[in-house]
Amino acid sequence: MKPSYIIVYGIQPLIEAIQANKNVHQLFLQNGLQKGSNAYKKLIHISKQKNIPIQIVSKNKFLKLKNKNHQGVFSFISPINTYKIRDLIPIFYKKGKNPILIIMDHITDVRNFGSIIRTAVCSGVDAIIIPQKHNAIIGSDSIKTSSGALFKIPICKEKNIKNTLHFLINSGLKIVAATEKSNEYLYNIDFSVPIALIFGNEEKGISRKHIEFSCETVKIPVKKGMDSFNVSVACGIILYEVLRQRNISKIVP
Repeated sequence: MKPSYIIVYGIQPLIEAIQANKNVHQLFLQNGLQKGSNAYKKLIHISKQKNIPIQIVSKNKFLKLKNKNHQGVFSFISPINTYKIRDLIPIFYKKGKNPILIIMDHITDVRNFGSIIRTAVCSGVDAIIIPQKHNAIIGSDSIKTSSGALFKIPICKEKNIKNTLHFLINSGLKIVAATEKSNEYLYNIDFSVPIALIFGNEEKGISRKHIEFSCETVKIPVKKGMDSFNVSVACGIILYEVLRQRNISKIVP
């Protein structure tokens, strides 16, 4: 059963939730919290604008979050909606988009999960695809590690990633798998076309069946003797090569 609410903590994630018009039920502020920062003032201001109730509470209310960087604020919001990529692709094309998608192949570390989503939002990715099982959970921690970016991008949960890849290829997208085992550097790949980038599990990488289904594989050059990049760092590097090829000025105000 889907939970009726999730806890969101941290100033920036709550700002993002409110600005994304999520159903924020009430804002809880820790008594004695330092109130001088611009981010804090912004949170209070937009909460009042949206008529969100604000309550000052004791430290005891934060016991369940004692090991989290909650910054003295939390709230309850309705769960994040997920989508199906089959429903979104026609919409992207109808809007004249040249889609960029990210597929997470069983990325379980919530920090990597959140960092990838934050980078995806910053770089204009249109949607994130994740498997239904064995992936980082969409919840309080992933919202915090993404600094609230989870509220700003469609998350598509798919039962069968292989079938999803087949659908994307038939829809005109090129599937590119990021793996250090590739023989091709990212600068030699044409990213100007509709693209879906696959990033794999922190230990096992991308599933072999998904690599075999990909149109191309790609790697990032690293200094001899060094290991490969962390998956969230690799995602950022590759995404900004995509933007470089597509003219990055299109996402810069």
